Amino acid sequence: MNHYWVVGASWGGTEHQDKKFIEQGIWMLGWKENDQPAQYKKASQIKAGDRIAIKRMKGGGQTGIKIFHLGVVKGVILDTDKVICTVDWVATDLDRNIEESKGCFKSIHGPFEKDEWVEKVFCL
Repeated sequence: MNHYWVVGASWGGTEHQDKKFIEQGIWMLGWKENDQPAQYKKASQIKAGDRIAIKRMKGGGQTGIKIFHLGVVKGVILDTDKVICTVDWVATDLDRNIEESKGCFKSIHGPFEKDEWVEKVFCL
């Protein structure tokens, strides 16, 4: 069964990496294993065929998140000190407003299974 992951692409909260990720066909967890072991462990669970969405917080005290890019994971590279996914980005430069964040404020959230919220985030 494929899972759904909501991920960030802003290192340090301000250095947006998503355009580079789209151009290179990847998503990479910005944290090294020893810096954020819980985030690394979660990211290392991503598998080929899983769906991935790059999100960003709205800022300015607003609730919810924005979804910018949707992709399908083609593979996962774990033999570095970071998690790197190769991704087929199937929808880019979206500006999808998701009112309920489900707490998706860190670098990676999931795995989610299909439900009404996942449908809103991942629908094409």
